[in-house]
Amino acid sequence: MISLTPLQTLKNVEFRNLLTGRFFIVLAFRMLATLLGWWVYQLTKDPFSIGLIGFSEVIPAVSCALYAGHVIDMNEKKRLLLICNYAYIFLIGLLLIPAFFNVEMHFTGHQITYFIYGVIFFTGIARAFIGPIVPSMIPKIVKKDNLPNAVTLNQATFLISSVCGHAAGGFLIGYFGVKWTLVVIISLIFLASLFFFQLNKQHSEYKKENINVIESMKEGISYILKTKEILGALCLDMFAVLFGGAVAMIPVYATDILKVGAEGFGLLNAASDIGSMCIITILSVVPLRKNQGKILLAVVTGFGLCIIGFGLSRLYWLSFLFLMMSGMLDGISVVIRGTIVQLKTPDNIRGRVLSVNSIFIMSSNEMGQFESGLMAKLLGVVRSVVFGGTMTVLIALVVGTTNKKLRKMQY
Repeated sequence: MISLTPLQTLKNVEFRNLLTGRFFIVLAFRMLATLLGWWVYQLTKDPFSIGLIGFSEVIPAVSCALYAGHVIDMNEKKRLLLICNYAYIFLIGLLLIPAFFNVEMHFTGHQITYFIYGVIFFTGIARAFIGPIVPSMIPKIVKKDNLPNAVTLNQATFLISSVCGHAAGGFLIGYFGVKWTLVVIISLIFLASLFFFQLNKQHSEYKKENINVIESMKEGISYILKTKEILGALCLDMFAVLFGGAVAMIPVYATDILKVGAEGFGLLNAASDIGSMCIITILSVVPLRKNQGKILLAVVTGFGLCIIGFGLSRLYWLSFLFLMMSGMLDGISVVIRGTIVQLKTPDNIRGRVLSVNSIFIMSSNEMGQFESGLMAKLLGVVRSVVFGGTMTVLIALVVGTTNKKLRKMQY
């Protein structure tokens, strides 16, 4: 059987609805992340306060992730997706209170910041569920032969929406302010729900009364621990992005080092995703055919070097270039890792494995944001970014020398 090309895979109407809904919801999430980093830094002028945004979200998200995987595997997925979608609308809607009524209610900058942390804490719970749902639905919508194409398109959708979200967030903040940017974000999440409504239901293959919750969660963890290719790829991604999370410090660079304002901040914030989008487009036409494990190790090493370059740069165009290159390398990494996880995971435990995967992703992204804020406070912004890039390079070397199965992995 000849597999479809990535573009031909889009002829599947249900898959197209899933990706379109994901496009709008990720677009909103990236705009929100951009807005919160800028908003909190303007309120506090403390880089550590940016790190606490990620910390506020990752604690509930990681704490709930294993149970979320069990719930996803045991329940109808479309319903869960819509519940999470509307939970986000409600929670982000709460941020309109300080945004619109700050003057009337006499909020201080610190009060608004703490309120933001509280709201983000609860979005972390919703994220624990919504993160694994979409990728867990893909294998039931497309055929196994076309799964690598679907993974590539899913990641391309994510990256395109990330680019647009980061850039649009910066421009909207600059021209319309925080409150109207929040209104746009909420509208986009609602728009995503209209496409999710058109999906077919995906019922569980299990009977709930026959499943023990604790044993169910252990099954997902056990599978990852014994599948060295998945374990190695996830560990590499988690620790590399944990220490290489320079993006968290972009508000500081844009405001105090490069001095480019909100518009320059939006473009700089999108640079990494622009690079990722470019490379994903190339991979859609010229996919990786062999030696994916070695390529994964090489691109993570290059990613760390780009972060070091960004940390030392004082020129806007050079900083943009380093971030774009880091995004290209990270895009290759994400496609390889995502394909490994999908191809190596049976359908009946996919939700639980992807939930563990989401723990690694959330740990790397949100804890990376916290680590960046903490190290910036201890070492200074520039030295903290250089330190993170250096640690990323070292981790790639360690994983490459200790995980033989990952190094020889190809599909």
